[in-house]
Amino acid sequence: MSTTTETSTAARGGALDRYFEITARGSTWGREIRGGLATFLAMSYIVVLNPLIIGASADSTGHFLGGGTEPNLPAVAAATSLVSGLMTILMGVVGKFPMAVSSSLGLSAFITYGIVVLPGMTWADAMGLVVIEGFILLLLVLTGFRQAIFDAVPAQLKTAISVGIGLFIALIGMINAGFIQNGGGTALELGAGGFLFGWPLVIFLVALFALFAMWAAKIRGAILYSIVGATALAITLESFLHIGAVGEDGENPYGWELTVPTLDQDWFTLPDFSLLGGFNLLGSWESIGIIAAALAVFTLLLANFFDLLGTMVGVSNAGGIKDADGGVPCSRRIMVSDALGTMGGGLGATSVNSGFIESTVGVGDGARTGLANVVTGVLFLATIVLSPLAAVIPTEAASATLVLVGFLMMQQITRIDWTDPEIAMPAFMTLVLMPFSYSITNGIGAGFITYVVIKILRGKAKQVHPLMYVTAALFILYFISGPIQNAVGAG
Repeated sequence: MSTTTETSTAARGGALDRYFEITARGSTWGREIRGGLATFLAMSYIVVLNPLIIGASADSTGHFLGGGTEPNLPAVAAATSLVSGLMTILMGVVGKFPMAVSSSLGLSAFITYGIVVLPGMTWADAMGLVVIEGFILLLLVLTGFRQAIFDAVPAQLKTAISVGIGLFIALIGMINAGFIQNGGGTALELGAGGFLFGWPLVIFLVALFALFAMWAAKIRGAILYSIVGATALAITLESFLHIGAVGEDGENPYGWELTVPTLDQDWFTLPDFSLLGGFNLLGSWESIGIIAAALAVFTLLLANFFDLLGTMVGVSNAGGIKDADGGVPCSRRIMVSDALGTMGGGLGATSVNSGFIESTVGVGDGARTGLANVVTGVLFLATIVLSPLAAVIPTEAASATLVLVGFLMMQQITRIDWTDPEIAMPAFMTLVLMPFSYSITNGIGAGFITYVVIKILRGKAKQVHPLMYVTAALFILYFISGPIQNAVGAG
């Protein structure tokens, strides 16, 4: 279709053209449709990967997402497709912006490995925290208090949080694939017994290097291609070699870590939406206490809020989508939509939902308006019928993606001024404590406390935002709350 034909078609769109500002933003219906499809292809991996993060790990009570004693990955995939589709369409219709919305990998990892593992915490409690965080985020946007969040945390410390999460995610990917394991004489070791051996590890390494090569070549859909290709290879190997899963008590140490890739399942069952509504709004306050719950909400809020801003600006810059003042058009509506998306993620038990930077792929293919989001959202809804695929893909095939995500987040480290100890030391404590202590919360707390203490000892207390003092004090209470609670209980 020629540009002239596309433009005339857009002009005939009438009310829809005016509502989405297709012509006003220099776009056409054809470009919006192509851009929406490109964005979907770039981020459709989330339907597969999100279940492997939040659906494959038990909470502190030994139950998986949904309350069962066994993972229900198809249900997580179906819910992820549904919520992603609805929230992406919402962003397109309300925010009028070509930024697709789905489950945040970083925050899904934080919830899985930093929140639900806390003693007494359940998946329903954690999803309740997500709903609360989304509601607070909505209030911050509506009341204009977002500026307080901007001013409270130094920009370079926020960068360190992002980099630390990236390192943590990469470590998780390597552990899930069996590439890194708990060692006998050391905390961690390479492979089983310090050696790389077994077909599942071959799958992981093939997926990893293929993904790296495709990403370096700027191949669109590289993540999806790597997962699909590695899964196909894994299914082939399992069908011929019957590798089996890693057994308990050290049996079959070179087997599949979690999911055995076979096609022996019912492919024509109706989608399982049992996860929807699986949240306990205030359960966390009883499970882990007010301080720990408040810190969890604050961490989610901080990461989600600034992830949105970075993604929003990135998409805007990639497409030259500016308003008359050079800012992001409809930014308030975008942030409201994102906050509603977060609440939707908690209500649907699919983790925090936020804008995806992969939307820049669609923008690069011509998308400029929310109509592209409508296309992407409809395609997400269509994947609901493919949810059984989630139970086929082995973690070894998907974990390579987590390593790549860690690499991408690590690239931001150049934004930190390592020649300034006052910010470099807190940044260092933040990004190393996350993987070293296997906790995102510990890393953020260590960074905040280090920043405040250094400023006070150097006589620069007035340079610290009051909210940082409050947060640092809360983190101190958090770090010592266990012994205090034990002491009070003993008394």
